[in-house]
Amino acid sequence: MYAVRVKPDRDFNLKSIPPRQNGNLEEDNGRDLYESLAVQLGELGDLMSAAATHSLLVVVQGMDTAGKDGSIRDVFSRVNPSHCRVASFKIPSATEVAHDFLWRVHQQTPERGEIVVFNRSHYEDVLVVRVRKLAPKHIWSARYDQINQFEQYLANNNTIIVKFFLHISKDEQEERLLAREADPLKSWKLSVEDWTNREYWSDYKRAYSDAVRKCSTKAAPWYIVPADRKWFRNLAMTEALVETLTPYAQHWRDFLDDQSKERLAELTVARAAGTIPALPDSTSRE
Repeated sequence: MYAVRVKPDRDFNLKSIPPRQNGNLEEDNGRDLYESLAVQLGELGDLMSAAATHSLLVVVQGMDTAGKDGSIRDVFSRVNPSHCRVASFKIPSATEVAHDFLWRVHQQTPERGEIVVFNRSHYEDVLVVRVRKLAPKHIWSARYDQINQFEQYLANNNTIIVKFFLHISKDEQEERLLAREADPLKSWKLSVEDWTNREYWSDYKRAYSDAVRKCSTKAAPWYIVPADRKWFRNLAMTEALVETLTPYAQHWRDFLDDQSKERLAELTVARAAGTIPALPDSTSRE
């Protein structure tokens, strides 16, 4: 697998994963493989939506310019839009601050049959809150267990959870910030804070490492995605999602097959009772 799945309760070193790796693939081959997997993801999304026995929650986190928006657009490009929505979490409102930190997040979790992608998420409360000292340590440090319990609760209610950390290098971030500034169609995304946040680069990396290590569970695993190369980022994320959903596919097919048999039986009974029209005689149409 091209993304690195972080095993629960294991030592984890973010520095050991090169952000610019390419999986020993040429870019053209990688793009072809991504296209094939994107189609498979769309088909799996259709199955999940039709069966409506499970939902999928995808969490996407990363430093500024890591590619959260772009990866969401590309990875889900073959997924039926009616099955999928994105929830973006920005600075909390006064109402949201007045509740527990998971309140606004729980309202956005997917219903059965739905895919929801979190662009940023509840993890901001152990990332930016920690780094910028927006709450004391005894508050944010307790949230790791609270997050694990929350995600386990969702999993117990048939939500499939996949979490991605888009891992870019500091040099790559600088190149992307400068490129945005030079592009009138993208410079609107910039703010002074994008540059000043770089002063906290090491602090954010430590915060991400702790969040990933403490909150990668069997029910809600974290995947580290080398993200300096956008094509490889898309491939790694799509592959991880396809591998996650594929084991459910036969269950969804069997469920839909049983549903079809029930509906056909109902139609047979209704026709025998004369409450719906009989099927046309095929010979009369020849």
